[in-house]
Amino acid sequence: MVMTPLRVEFSPAQVAELRRRLRCRELVPNKRMQLECVRLAAQGRTAPEIALVLEKHLVTVRGALHRFLDGGFEALADAPRPERPPRWKREDLDALEDMLDASAAKGRIWTLPALAEWLRRERGVDLDSSWLSVLLHRDGFRWKRTRDSIRYQANPALQAAAWERLEGLRLYG
Repeated sequence: MVMTPLRVEFSPAQVAELRRRLRCRELVPNKRMQLECVRLAAQGRTAPEIALVLEKHLVTVRGALHRFLDGGFEALADAPRPERPPRWKREDLDALEDMLDASAAKGRIWTLPALAEWLRRERGVDLDSSWLSVLLHRDGFRWKRTRDSIRYQANPALQAAAWERLEGLRLYG
């Protein structure tokens, strides 16, 4: 079986469009490779030569050229890939932010596991506390470790009585 070489004929407008697309800064590597296949084919190179130059498999090069011949530049675009939808929405994080603002005004302290539990209970959103940490940092939240202390719960009258007892014990020593 003899394979005929693929020939790609270009109009001046197509060459200009190809150059414009290759200069795009946001070009993903796979798209650049496809455009390079087309560019080299426009220079008169065969698919096996293009495969050697680009260090790609011949089937990959032929696929890109056939896609271009069948549908032009738009046919080179990859089909959208399905993604798992996020388990949280922007509204969930906004509700969490409002709750944290209200809690801060009251002096309430939250831990990340407690925040994740609040989201699970109040909003039905199941997030791991480590991922919640990343999301909150992205939104500009900052925090630090709190000290374990019950000093804010101390009764001044009881403290004064305890200090008097301590002073009395020091006098005996």
